[in-house]
Amino acid sequence: MDNSDTTPAKGGDIWVALGLLTRLPLPERHWNEARPAAMAAWAYPVVGLVVGVLACIIGSGFARIGLPNGMVAAAVLLSLTMLTGAMHEDGLADAADGLWGGGTAERRLEIMKDSHIGAYGVIALVTGFALRWSALSALLAAGWLWTPVLVAAITSRAAMAYVMDVLPNARESGLSSLTGRPGKPATRIAAGLSTVAAVLGFGLSGLWLLLVAVMALTVCATLARHKIGGQTGDILGATQQVAEIAILGAICVLVL
Repeated sequence: MDNSDTTPAKGGDIWVALGLLTRLPLPERHWNEARPAAMAAWAYPVVGLVVGVLACIIGSGFARIGLPNGMVAAAVLLSLTMLTGAMHEDGLADAADGLWGGGTAERRLEIMKDSHIGAYGVIALVTGFALRWSALSALLAAGWLWTPVLVAAITSRAAMAYVMDVLPNARESGLSSLTGRPGKPATRIAAGLSTVAAVLGFGLSGLWLLLVAVMALTVCATLARHKIGGQTGDILGATQQVAEIAILGAICVLVL
């Protein structure tokens, strides 16, 4: 009999999620087989809210002293990256190297585990930062900062929870394997939180943003399933980045 606790709203889940997805100086939280860390995936959108708020505070401070929009956008992106220890960006680079750099699933997983970055990884990182920076710069020029950043940060992390649930672990070791799989209750709460954020931010038009996020995570999940047979921590990080880029681009279409 499986005695694992699948109830999503356990006390401490937010701390576990923050400990996994950020580098904030928080008290250490532990998990075990009875309640794997993936059960905290419902709180991934909460992590997005926290890091988004902190990044927007920093960006607003730079804007107040008169820095141009491009520099403010760069400050926001740097803040988001530093707050998470660049783990999502690292995942994007490793996934790009592995998925396109190997001829077999085993070789792709081996490349993704390698700490060295290859050409595909560099291209993915540069392109990802350029797209996010250009979107944020355009939104800042139009007077937008908080709502786009928060909605993108929240919704893109809900996408991670979904991919964790629908795809098996591609390898038996690694962070994703250790944290487990969230299950439907946690995934549904994450989706609900991202829906609330999108609708509060952009009204019914926010539902279109959710559709864009679903399309982005579907592309990532389909590629991962086809090329390595499942997901890894790098795939989850890449999913967050791709979803964030897609959502920021969709917001530009909505408001500019």
